[in-house]
Amino acid sequence: MATAIVPARKQRLVGDRHMFSASDDNAMMKQIEATHAPDGREFDVQLLLHVVEDIMNLATPAISGTTDATRAQLEALDDSAFRNGFTDMLELLAYTINSISCEISCKCSGGSDAHATTVALFNTLSSYSWDAKVVIAFAAFAVNYGEFGLVAQLYATNPLAKSVALLKQLPDLLERPDHLKPRFESLTKLIAAMLDVAKCIIEFKELPGQYIDDEAPEMVAATALIPTATYWTIRSIVACATQIMNLVGMGTEYLASTTEAWELSSLAYKVSNIHNHLKNKLILCYRQIDEKKHNEAYQYLVKLFEMVHIDNMKIIRALIYARDDLLPLFDGSTKTRVSVDVLKRKNVLLLISDLDVPRDELSILEQMYNESRGQPGRAESQFEMVWLPVVDRSVPWTESHQSQFESLREAMPWLSVYHPSMLDPAVIRYIKNVWRFVKKPILVVLDSTGRVVNPNAIHMMWIWGSLAFPFSISREEALWKEETWRIELLLDSIDPLIVNWITDEKYICIYGGEDINWIRNFTTRLRRVATEADVQVEMMYLGKSNPREKVRKNCEIIVAENLSHVLHITLIWFFWARLESMWHSKMQHGRTVENDRIMQEIMTLLSFDGSDQGWALISKGADMARAKADIILQSLTQFEQWREEARIAGFLTALKNNLLSLHTPLHCNRLILPGTNGTIPEKIFCAECGRTMEKFIMYRCCND
Repeated sequence: MATAIVPARKQRLVGDRHMFSASDDNAMMKQIEATHAPDGREFDVQLLLHVVEDIMNLATPAISGTTDATRAQLEALDDSAFRNGFTDMLELLAYTINSISCEISCKCSGGSDAHATTVALFNTLSSYSWDAKVVIAFAAFAVNYGEFGLVAQLYATNPLAKSVALLKQLPDLLERPDHLKPRFESLTKLIAAMLDVAKCIIEFKELPGQYIDDEAPEMVAATALIPTATYWTIRSIVACATQIMNLVGMGTEYLASTTEAWELSSLAYKVSNIHNHLKNKLILCYRQIDEKKHNEAYQYLVKLFEMVHIDNMKIIRALIYARDDLLPLFDGSTKTRVSVDVLKRKNVLLLISDLDVPRDELSILEQMYNESRGQPGRAESQFEMVWLPVVDRSVPWTESHQSQFESLREAMPWLSVYHPSMLDPAVIRYIKNVWRFVKKPILVVLDSTGRVVNPNAIHMMWIWGSLAFPFSISREEALWKEETWRIELLLDSIDPLIVNWITDEKYICIYGGEDINWIRNFTTRLRRVATEADVQVEMMYLGKSNPREKVRKNCEIIVAENLSHVLHITLIWFFWARLESMWHSKMQHGRTVENDRIMQEIMTLLSFDGSDQGWALISKGADMARAKADIILQSLTQFEQWREEARIAGFLTALKNNLLSLHTPLHCNRLILPGTNGTIPEKIFCAECGRTMEKFIMYRCCND
């Protein structure tokens, strides 16, 4: 009997293959779309597809002969689908699913044309939406596929299954799984592709309408493709069902045929391509949705910071991911995770940086923080600091990044965000757009109500430490009003040794540069002049900003040859960073070399550092003399010319007068400032002559 119907089936397969390759897709889709008349009925397609997917996963290994895996999957099967109203949904769909299952069985085993069968199924499913059509047809096929899988799984151990298999003439197949398994490889690939497409169609249906318009180009393109995707998925269901039906009664003779396997492979290729197209459209849709959500979250942040609050919790929770079930902060002092509630009604300093925080910078900041914690009762200690690490989300997060982040987090004694992912992209955008974070660390200050009192207090921290509390702009103005240009402002907080020199009223000389020969000549000459002038001079080498290997070697030579005192390399960096911070702070308050003495002196020292030669500044209290390398050395060489004036008028007065006599109008001053966050003015005036300085752009990479 089986052999009598084989020729008819083979003839039908050849016809199907011809139709598959030569069909007019446009005409075919018009025919399919003509059957589409949804009546608005809805059900949980996602839940039904979950059960279908379980059946596909469980039945396929059974058919392939891997029963151990099947048992393991059966034990792990989540029965949650049969709760939460699933039974009620099935009562509404059971008749439709079973009738379509019967229709598929009948037409796929009777030699019907595959396209005609598919159209018939679309007619039956006309009142359902596209996603529902796919899932219901899939569920109907799952009934047949699951029954076949059950027989295959239980055949060897269950008499009932063995009897059913006998009636279906399956024993030869089931006893030769090595022949059956290759046959099902094409089937399995096609089913996987069909599931992918079904999930994509459902995802499109569930996209949030408030974030994407149906008229959006991405949605229009996807909407045009979904009917085609639905057709080829159901057409593939028909092909899979045909393969299963043909196994009944044909035995090993059917296995010898490769015709249907070829068709299944062709369909798998086509359906996979459709899935790729849908997935690409879906990615574009999600991109648009994410952009709208991102804009919405960003605007919410903007409005939130414009509002008045009774405490800082709304602001803190908006900045830091804080679901009730998570502890988003890491306490560096206890090495434990904590809630954002530890920040409630406190002044909060947000340290914002990337993962490339300079160790020198971190070391100084840690020292200042620990000093503020040494006396917790002081007003200056009433703040918390939180590190917000800003990372590039477009770069994949690697183990190296994680290790670098954890190393930094562990080194910080203050609070940190537990992981960079806890900062929403909208928060990062706000940090960059509003607080102007680019690369250099900034310190945003929030008061106890969450109001921003200073968008960047890092300069205040470098200049005054915790004495700058509460780090507001008004406090910054008040501190500057108390300051005058004196050696204490420059060096008081740098090194305890300098404090002793100031107390002992010694002359203090700070000098810098990289030319070790000039350093030897200058220090030797100054020591000789100080002896002849009968004054006590202490010298301190300050190298250059961004101290490199040459400065390190100079420090070693100076100490070895006892030329002068040297600062630790970290403190050399801090001296220049602090000086730059004074410049930025003054700039923020509108000060220039024309209207501010401190600004003029800061600019002079920064221009010294920008030159290729050394420099020196000699002071006693507020009285100072400074010059570049060649001028100061020439003046010291000419000491005999101003020795008498030094005895009568004072050492510094005589030195300044001599330097003034050596000064010429010819000069070339360079002011090199690090990349900043939008605070560089259009005009900067030369500290020496008052003219507008030319502006250049310099890029530097120094790793020596």
